[in-house]
Amino acid sequence: MPISAYIQSVLFASAGTIAIPGFWIYVTIYAFVFMLSLAILDPGLLEERMRPGGKRLTVALHVFTVILFVHWIVAGLDRGRFHWSDTVPVWLQAVALAVIAAAYALVLWAMTVNRFFSSVARIQTDRGQHVDRALRLHPASGLSRRLRHHAGKRRCAGSWLATLVLVVPCVPGLTVRAVTEDHML
Repeated sequence: MPISAYIQSVLFASAGTIAIPGFWIYVTIYAFVFMLSLAILDPGLLEERMRPGGKRLTVALHVFTVILFVHWIVAGLDRGRFHWSDTVPVWLQAVALAVIAAAYALVLWAMTVNRFFSSVARIQTDRGQHVDRALRLHPASGLSRRLRHHAGKRRCAGSWLATLVLVVPCVPGLTVRAVTEDHML
């Protein structure tokens, strides 16, 4: 079953309804990006992202996956059943969905031009990667710096609480990864 089907199941099952347009738009964006990535990305990169260095995914990536699922469950419960904090204005949800679509497009573009776009921070000597001296001088410049902030794009769930569930645990992990990448480069 594709990941978008899991997202759809978790969101709508926890909401208890399928009548949340923002969820449908989110799942559609995610499914489109997932199918497009399978169609256009280098198979070697896809393998690297699923099994970095031929090894199993790290504990951190498993924890991130659990956090995403908890985020979708909380969003569904909030929007569909309990309405704890589902006061995100529709216009802000629309902007957030547009930002998500643009962010996914940017990440897809980055993966098409960078065949070393791994899910973990590592120099992929096994795949022919080497670090350019110019990059080592300014590791946090350019596109990589702009791709690091993911927290602001989660308002589309329409739940302030779901945003907190995702952002609070992920900020330390993203910070550690950014620092690790900078030191590695």
